[in-house]
Parts: sequence; structure tokens; C-alpha cells
Amino acid sequence: MEPARSGAFDVFSVHQFRWLFAGNVAFFFAMQGQMLTRTLIAWELTGEATSLAYINLVVAIPMIFASLLGGAITDRVERRRLVIVGQSLIVANEVFILALLIAGRLEFWHLLCTAFVAGCAFPFIMPARMAITMKVVGPQRLQSAMAFQSGAMNLNRVMGPAVMGIIIAQSSFTTAYALSVILYGSAVLCMFGIEKSRSSEPGDEKKPLLADIVQGLSYMRQNRPVLICLLFGLLPMFLAMPFQNILVMLAEQAWQAGESGVGILMGTGGVGGVLGAIWIVRRGENASRLKLMLGCTIAFGTFLGLFAQTSNFYVALLPLLAANLCASASQTVNNASMQLLVVDKLRGRMSSFMMLSYGLTPIGVFPMAIVADNIGAANAILGASVILVVLVSLFYLGSSTLRRLDQSVATAMA
Repeated sequence: MEPARSGAFDVFSVHQFRWLFAGNVAFFFAMQGQMLTRTLIAWELTGEATSLAYINLVVAIPMIFASLLGGAITDRVERRRLVIVGQSLIVANEVFILALLIAGRLEFWHLLCTAFVAGCAFPFIMPARMAITMKVVGPQRLQSAMAFQSGAMNLNRVMGPAVMGIIIAQSSFTTAYALSVILYGSAVLCMFGIEKSRSSEPGDEKKPLLADIVQGLSYMRQNRPVLICLLFGLLPMFLAMPFQNILVMLAEQAWQAGESGVGILMGTGGVGGVLGAIWIVRRGENASRLKLMLGCTIAFGTFLGLFAQTSNFYVALLPLLAANLCASASQTVNNASMQLLVVDKLRGRMSSFMMLSYGLTPIGVFPMAIVADNIGAANAILGASVILVVLVSLFYLGSSTLRRLDQSVATAMA
């Protein structure tokens, strides 16, 4: 690990981070693009809306159940090798589908099987990548590193589906899958530019895998700042972020904007996420993490409620942009704080808890969708926004651990 220097882009002076960042860009571009590609192929093969739900379900279920296992294994093995093996499995997945497309023998159940395999691989890849990032850049540049990676993910959320959609429209599904194979393969090759990374210290006692999982749960329960940080990050993910899944309904009810309107809304959200990451990068490693997390989460709820109640479609894009900017900034600082608080030998397990929250987030769609069916999408989003602001405020007032978060992070870094 090289010594830290001042400046927003100095994290790129670490050559291993350059390789890691390039691999992340390629990996997440392919992943986001393939979400659209799989959805379109599933629709073409079946013509049934339920098939789209099945595709998402077979990815989410293994992500939820394998997250704890993936985190524990991350802390037991050499992390770079784990990422390479996991990403190579996804490459093989994509090659399999590509071969079936070329042969004209692809069926819907093939998509379900490969989506399940990908869902099993992600819980091993993501915690290992997070742990490697900390190892590569060190605590002083971690927040900047995570902000750059968050910005790239948000940009890929827009660019991946857009590029894949153009390729499918102008060429074919086969070409889209060929590109995903190249991108996933490039992500694997980039990992060879990173040194081996292992958390276990010499002489560490090897425990049964279940004991490692239990140790991770016990550590999180006993380490209050880590637990509070995780719970704080879950609030917007469960209560308000599911608004993205009912944008189709909102666009139709509020503005009669159609499919193109949904695309504009999703693109605006992605741009807001990128701007939020850039803001955190330019802000630097400021110690006032709690103030930023709290302010941005409350601002996210406020802007989101304003967005849902704005009658003019194009005017509504402004609070939507601001809401996603604030959500991205808060999430980046929250994730960085958690990584700074945990000890390295448990970093994979703590990262898996963070990833588990992403796997559980779709559950929040159901209550919001039920409310939207009864009182409309705009009112459902407004209600979720108000509840978020109230609960975050109560969380701050009721938790002395949260109020001391900056001191806890400073102590951990020292």
C-alpha cells in the first residue's frame, strides 16, 4: 500500500487500485447491461410478465442465502483468487448462453439456471472486492476509492442498459452476449494486476465455517457502531429506494409519460448518483461523516417527496436528480464508515451483511406497491419519504452510538 497524498484523484496513484477500478467498470457495465438483455430475451421466449419476475427471483434468492457464506469464505481464503474464480464462473455462464443463442437452441429454463448460478457467485465476489479495496488503498483513501466505484456503478446503471439496448436493436442478442463475455473476461484479467490479499494472520486457528458465520454475527452485535451503521444504511434502502420499482406506474399516473418517460426518469436517477459520488470525491476525507450521512438521508427523503408531488414532468426531474445525488452520497459515506470500523479479519463477513441488505431490499417493493395500488404511486412515495425523514430523525435522537459515530471511526482509524 502506497502512502496517501492529498487530492481527489490521488487514489489513482495506487496502481493496484487502477486495475481494480478498471475491472469494476467492466464487470458492472456487463452486469447492468445483462439485466436488460435477460429481461428482453425472457419476454421474447415466453411473452409472459411472470417470467420477468422469475428471472429476478432466481438471482435474489441465492444472493440472500449465500451472502453469509460468501462473507465467511472471503475471510478464510485468498481474496483475489476468490474473485477470479467467481468471475470466471460468470464468464462460463455467459459463454454457455452465447453458444445456445448461436445454435438457436436457447430456452427459458436455460436463462433461469444461469441466472441462479450468477446469483450464487455474486455473494462471493462482492465482499471480496470490498475487502481488497480497503487492503489496496488504506483507510485514508478508502472513502474516495468507494466514491469513485459508486460513481462508476451509477453511470453503468444508465450506460449498460442503454448500450445493450442499442446493440440489440441494431444487431442481435448474440452480439450483446458476445460483448458481455468480453467485458466479464476483461474484469477477470484486471484482477491479475492486483497482489494477493488474505485476511488470516499467521497462527490463526481454523474454525468450522458455521463458527465463523456465528462469530461475524456476534461481532456485529457486540460492536455497536458497526451495527448502528448497518441499520442506518438499511432505512432508506427498505423504505424509500423501492420507489425505483414503481416508476412505471408513477410515470403513467402522474404525467402519462409512457416508456420514454420511464427511461428519462431512470437516466436522471443514474446521473444523480454519479454527481453524488463526484461530490464525495471532491469533498475529500472529511471527518464529519455523521453530519453528511444524516443531512443527505433527510434531504433524500425531502427531495423524493417533492419529486412525487410535482405536476410538471420536466420540473420533477430536478428534485429526482437531487434525491439520487443525496442518496448516493449518504450510501457511500455509510459504506466507507462501516469498512473503517471493522477489523480486517472480519471484513468479508461485515461486507456480506452490507450485501445482504441489497438482496433484501426488493422486499420493500411489496408494501410500497400495495399502497400504490390503493392510493396511487405519488402518494405511496410521499408517504415513504415522510416515514423515512421521521425515523431517521428519531434514530439520531435515540441513539447515542450514532451521535458518536465520528469519534468511533477516528478511534478505529487510529
